[in-house]
Parts: sequence; structure tokens; C-alpha cells
Amino acid sequence: MQKLIEWIDARLPIVEAYEKHMSKYYAPKNFNVWYFFGSLAMLVLVNQLLTGIWLTMSYNPSAEGAFASVEYIMRDVEWGWLLRYLHSTGASAFFVVVYLHMFRGIMYGSYQKPRELIWIFGMLIYLVLMAEAFMGYLLPWGQMSYWGAQVIVNLFGAIPVIGDDLSLWIRGDYLISGITLNRFFALHVVALPIVLLGLVVLHLLALHEVGSNNPQGVDIKKVKDENGIPKDGIPFHPYYTIHDMLGVGVFLFVFCAVVFYFPEMGGLFLEKPNFEPANSLKTPEHIAPVWYFTPFYAMLRAVTVDLFGLSAKFWGVVVMGAAIAILFVLPWLDRSPVRSIRYKGWLSKIALAIFVVSFVVLGYLGIVPATPGRTAVAQLLTTLYFLFFILMPFYTRMEKTKPVPERVS
Repeated sequence: MQKLIEWIDARLPIVEAYEKHMSKYYAPKNFNVWYFFGSLAMLVLVNQLLTGIWLTMSYNPSAEGAFASVEYIMRDVEWGWLLRYLHSTGASAFFVVVYLHMFRGIMYGSYQKPRELIWIFGMLIYLVLMAEAFMGYLLPWGQMSYWGAQVIVNLFGAIPVIGDDLSLWIRGDYLISGITLNRFFALHVVALPIVLLGLVVLHLLALHEVGSNNPQGVDIKKVKDENGIPKDGIPFHPYYTIHDMLGVGVFLFVFCAVVFYFPEMGGLFLEKPNFEPANSLKTPEHIAPVWYFTPFYAMLRAVTVDLFGLSAKFWGVVVMGAAIAILFVLPWLDRSPVRSIRYKGWLSKIALAIFVVSFVVLGYLGIVPATPGRTAVAQLLTTLYFLFFILMPFYTRMEKTKPVPERVS
């Protein structure tokens, strides 16, 4: 076995890669529970890929057979119901762990120098993940799938000059139809997963090049022993591989409880209208996207005024796009001399709390039907969402920060 490993390693540096990224990759010794979610995101990604492959074996990507094939998977394929629920629940679980992973990055300043590229790759993963989820949302060909896709694709029609042609190009037809389903299936199953996996690899390579951040925001590479090993670091394997098993165990307990007992989550994960086949002549009473898109959908609906000769619908699309785009420039907005929220001033802590509350409440407002009162609240919270970023260069520079320790404690 040793000779076989040496033979392979001479031609493919497996041992070197293992040492660089596992056994000799030194991570800060003070990781806490917030650092579980990166590993959990990898776990859910594997779940989505494996269950997705098995589901495609019985799925029929056509307008005539899509809904029936999903019912066939649920009722007749052996363990098909479990595969479908693992995949549908996994989609929501993916966004749960990714949102918590992003929150940890914002809280501990994991986007600051020299980790800007890690953050950008992470945001690209988030963007591709949203596209992947949207494409997959149409595939069951239920009522909410059909009409939700109709609403979202029609938003592109609000773009001046090219909007109608762009919507037509995305759909491949004048309405959501079988050709739309086919191209969304191809993108969901082949193209976007390849891009997603590539971005995940780049994200990890960039992370292991500059090293992981930690709750204190201390650079462990500054203090090394005579062998060049960080004194405040420990090998990722076996310490953090075993450490992450705890997070995996708790996550799987909760995940399996959802899968086996309430996979629909009261209509949040699987909406009731989606158990009816798509009908272009019957509009659901209330059309709303899946919960992980609803904060941005609430921002879209919050814009109700025409400006500069352009419709409110167009400005809503602009606001929705800007809410995602502004996350990419976060590393250059934060002017604080410290990374971690532990050592930042009260202005940063209050701003972060307002930002989180605004995002969560906007998520709720995107689920429920719009009313004048809810629209007014959404407008206020959308403003607070953007002020968190726009004012960041000012309040992070002017606030008084606490001294950061030289070493991890």
C-alpha cells in the first residue's frame, strides 16, 4: 500500500495536497460554533448533488410529464419520497447555513484584508446558488412553480429597450412553456452545478492561501515558533474534522426531523399550490417566491413610485439587484482598524443588529400579501438595509474601538 501511494504521489501530489489543506493547514485554535456553517454548507452541497442525480433518473423534463414524474417519484419509486424530501429540504437548509455563514463573516470581519477575494468568491457562490434554486423551483411544474417563474422572468421586461427581448430570450417562448422547463432543467442539472463546484474550489483555495479568520480577528501568522508553525494554530485535521462532527450531528438531527415530520414546513419549503399541476388559465390567490428570496422580493414591492419616466417596476428591479450587488463591495466599505465585532464600537454593533432585524422582517413581508401598511414598513426597512452599507465608511472610521490582543486568547 505504501509503494502504491508513493507511485501515485510521484505522478499526482495527493499527499502534498492532503498536508497543505488538512494535516498541515493551521487554523486558529479559538473557532466557535459560528465556524460550523462552512462545513455544513459543504455537507448540504454533497446532499443536493447526490439526491439530484438520483431524482433526474426518474424525472421527465417536459411540460406534459414533469408534474406526473414528480408524483411518480413520490408514490412509486422505491424511497423516491425520501430522495425528493431530502432534496427539497436540502435547498432550504443550504440557504439557512449560507445565510448564517455570511452573517459570521460580517460579524467577525472575515472580508477584510487580505481576505477580500474569499468574500467575493463566496458572494459569487451565493449568486449562483440563487440562480440554481430559481431554476430548480420551476422543475416540479406545479402552480406556484409556474406562476412564480412567470412573475420573476417578467421582471426583466421592466428594463428599458431590451427588457422584452431579454424576457423572451430567458423563456425561449412568449410564455413559460415546455422549452423554458427544458432549458431551466439543463442549467439546473449541468451548467450551474459545474460553475458552483468551481467557485467552491476557488473559495477554499483562496481561504487556505491567506488563512482562516477567527472570532478575535487576530492574525495567527504573526507569531510563529522556530519551525515556522503559528503558536496559536492547530492542524485542521484531526482537530477540526473531529470538532465539526459535533455540528454535523446536531445539524443532521434537525435536518432529519424536518424531512421525516414536516418537510413542507407549513408551506414555507413546499407551497400548497405546488401540489397542483401548472395551469396557465388559473392564477394562484397569492404568488410569492420561496422564503430565501422573500427579503429581496419585499424590496422589489417596496418601490411604488415612477421616477425619471421609468416605471416603479423597473426601479424595484434595480433596488433588488443593488441589494445583492452592494454585498460585493463590503470589503472596501468597512474602514474599521479592527476586524471582529468584539472590538468594534457601539455604532457598528447597533448597525449590525438593525441590519439583521431589517433583513429578517423583510423576509416575512415578502411572504405575506402586500398592504399599504406593510409596504410602508418594507420601504423603511429597505432604507435601513442600504444605510447599513452606505454609512459604513463613516461610522466604522469615527467610532472608538477596543484594543485587539496580540495573540489568540
